[in-house]
Amino acid sequence: MTAKLIADARKIVIKLGSNTLADKNGRISDSFLASLAGQVAELYRRNKQIAVVSSGAQVAGLSTLGKWERKKDIHYRQALCAVGQVELMVAWQRAFAPHGLHIGQILLTLDDFGDDLRSLNMRNTIFTLVDEGIIPIINENDTVGVEEIKIGDNDTLAAQSAILWGADLVILFSDVNGLYTKNPKIHSDAEFITEVKDIASARAGVSIDGVNSFGTGGVATKLDAAQLCASYAIPVILANGGFPRPLAALADGTLQGTAFLA
Repeated sequence: MTAKLIADARKIVIKLGSNTLADKNGRISDSFLASLAGQVAELYRRNKQIAVVSSGAQVAGLSTLGKWERKKDIHYRQALCAVGQVELMVAWQRAFAPHGLHIGQILLTLDDFGDDLRSLNMRNTIFTLVDEGIIPIINENDTVGVEEIKIGDNDTLAAQSAILWGADLVILFSDVNGLYTKNPKIHSDAEFITEVKDIASARAGVSIDGVNSFGTGGVATKLDAAQLCASYAIPVILANGGFPRPLAALADGTLQGTAFLA
């Protein structure tokens, strides 16, 4: 089903969490970005249009300013993101350059989606970038966002961006294989769910115990994103970004994820 969803889609939003982008040392993995960019380029050559929702600004900031690693204050987090956004975009630029593809950075806050004029401008920018063969790299604008207006997670940002763009498919890459009946890192009897047609029923049947261990950001945010997309008839795939060449593997059917069918 996941391979068919990709084959049938023209406009695809790909979301990458911080854990997916980071190496074992907690730094941005240039090798992962280079591989993912190559996989995106393959889809691009097959006439797919791609937008990337990328976490990792704070991780990239820590890679540059390790002395702030223990700083938890919101102002330091925002400052880290200010530094990290530069590093993250340079890393994405390096990754796509060998394929002759340019990137364009789009930083958004929740307030942007609630304002009609800003939403129109955002939509026009995404359409123009994609129409000109440029890959949009979308992230939350943490440097100006505070707790009251934060989107809070890039699963929601991916869903909102997909709706704004009128995407055909959202792919959420996380650190779990997909949706399980319970946390597979704690419960050996957890059952993998390959397809979800009724998200409300799936939510009722899934035991959520632990926030960060059952998918970065928590499985609840991924269900929320899938529910939001379903209301606009946009299917969602949840899959493990740590699988070798995960995007290509989803496309050829060698990687199994959970498909949330709209």
